[in-house]
Amino acid sequence: MTINILDSKNSILNKFISEIRDVKIQTDSMRFRRNIERIGEILAYEISQTLEYKKNSVSTPLGTKIIGLPKKDIVLCSILRAGLPLHNGLLNYFDDAENAFISAYRKHINETEFDIKVEYFASPDLDNKILILADPMLATGQSIINVYEGLKKNGTPKEIHLACIIGSTEGVEFIQKYFPENTKLWIATVDNHLNNKGYIVPGLGDAGDLAYGSKL
Repeated sequence: MTINILDSKNSILNKFISEIRDVKIQTDSMRFRRNIERIGEILAYEISQTLEYKKNSVSTPLGTKIIGLPKKDIVLCSILRAGLPLHNGLLNYFDDAENAFISAYRKHINETEFDIKVEYFASPDLDNKILILADPMLATGQSIINVYEGLKKNGTPKEIHLACIIGSTEGVEFIQKYFPENTKLWIATVDNHLNNKGYIVPGLGDAGDLAYGSKL
């Protein structure tokens, strides 16, 4: 797996990461969602530089121009519900993409143990397509692996790109064992620590609750 950590070099991305982490700014859910979306747009731009392009002729009022455009074989798959703002950011750039949605959540056994439950599933055929699998928080890595296992019944992608915002070192190391070798991970930033409940520290809290409100 190729790992691309975007904040390894300074850019405007740092501002958006800072704001989604900041407890004072997090109270504005609309701003939180927009910052997640903007990070998704940056991830999409970075991914776009690795895709396959073909030459197209574009007619202008004064002539024609040959320009390389990406091939239209992308499927964006997001994990509900926290993945929705990130999905929107990716879709802003890959606006010709097909879309897939899967629900995955933690079903707690006790205070520190949990299983990942995957229920709702809607996906097009994935055979020989470029799969961009989006999940804002890469904590233990179990959610994104379970979702990938669920997607396998819909075909084998020719490329897999994982788009995440904040991950843990442990989660990044864990998923490398499960995804194909040519998978590319695109992640805005990585924290070193998981607490005993499997949450990223310092992280940002629960992305789904911050974006859409708390749940029962």
